[in-house]
Amino acid sequence: MGIALILSTGLHPLWAADTPSSANDSLDAKRAQQLLQRAVLRYQAVQDKALAEFARQGEFTDNELYVYVLDMDGVVLTSGGSSATLVGRNVKTMRDIAGKPFFAEMIHKARQDGHGEVDYRWLNWADNTIQRKRPFFEVSSDRIIAVGYYLTRASQDQARAFLNHAVAAMKTSPSEAIEEFNKLDGRFIQDDLYVYVIDTRTGRFVAHGTMPRLRGTDGNELRDRDGTPIIKNLIAQSLKQQNGQLQYVWKNPVTQRSENKFALFQVVNNYIVAVGYYKP
Repeated sequence: MGIALILSTGLHPLWAADTPSSANDSLDAKRAQQLLQRAVLRYQAVQDKALAEFARQGEFTDNELYVYVLDMDGVVLTSGGSSATLVGRNVKTMRDIAGKPFFAEMIHKARQDGHGEVDYRWLNWADNTIQRKRPFFEVSSDRIIAVGYYLTRASQDQARAFLNHAVAAMKTSPSEAIEEFNKLDGRFIQDDLYVYVIDTRTGRFVAHGTMPRLRGTDGNELRDRDGTPIIKNLIAQSLKQQNGQLQYVWKNPVTQRSENKFALFQVVNNYIVAVGYYKP
């Protein structure tokens, strides 16, 4: 979902400071802002009569984007998307799949600042997957009006930061780090970001965050859909430089589609630690 809190003085330019995670996410953010602006103007014009309009497919939906509205106590008043099942319910104590009380955070920011944003994880009904979502919100007449967009792909900077954390863990305790990398619900899996590790002495996977079946297998035999020998190329490149980047085609665990993947890697003793980001 996405939420927008609208003030009677008009929209706040809070979006300008945001840095979306990729070019695609930037376009989606702009779409969300435009839809929110239309919803805000409509609400300011007709007040609660707009709630019925927001609930219908049409002017106030844009593919997977939709408007939803809360009152300041946390009751959902209307929704044009998957949160329509929540209309009439007080959601202040609701948490997302990761346990985050995002509605409470949103309401707090609404009361304190009159506008803001909050990240959480929500069902994208366009492809029926749980994804990160970021709503823009403002307050108008004690109504929280919101539009959010899905962040389906991490950026290169986010992948780099994720790799740095993984490398630090490997340097501290390789065995503990590898165990953590292999946990499907661990801290080293975040949407489309995960870690995999290759033993340079054997070419075998010792860790893979999303595909347990690869652990212990010979990576030299692994090829992408275009026939590129992924691990063979990765090991060859690691012999020339301690860190770098490798491109190949791989399934994005969020979109469930084969996409261009750019694996950032760093050599730590006898291991290659890698984290990748996707581009469609």
